[in-house]
Amino acid sequence: MKHLPKHLRPRWRYLAVELEAWPDADVSQGDFQRSVWFAAQNLYGDAGSADADLRVLEFSFSDGTGEALVRVRHGEVERGRAALACVDEVRGDPVRVAVRGVSGTMRAAEEKYLGRPSESRDEASVAFAGGTRRAVRRGDLVDVDCEDGFAGATDLDC
Repeated sequence: MKHLPKHLRPRWRYLAVELEAWPDADVSQGDFQRSVWFAAQNLYGDAGSADADLRVLEFSFSDGTGEALVRVRHGEVERGRAALACVDEVRGDPVRVAVRGVSGTMRAAEEKYLGRPSESRDEASVAFAGGTRRAVRRGDLVDVDCEDGFAGATDLDC
């Protein structure tokens, strides 16, 4: 099956969500997803909740705190935020749900609002191919600046 052209593909926004409950609360991704769908359906009905198409993509919860990444259609961000505000319990456990921020990509939402680290990047001078060259280090990877572009290397190569 062929992919849709870019201008016909659905556009998404990503809501970074903070969760807080009692320390003994047991909240799973499936239970939270069900509560989000239920809240959206009660607030907007079947057609409205289908338009928003809220989906929990990433979820972590332990010791009463957690965070989630929720996908919503581009034009339905306000409806999505309102539906999330209506979630007050998950499987009988009271839960506080707060939207930290909205982003156009999952990565940006994780880095900006969920506190996940971005790739660290250091610039350095390295000895490579018989000379000293500028390099960008990202973790174990080293990109060495050569005359006609960058060359990928490792720590052992430099």
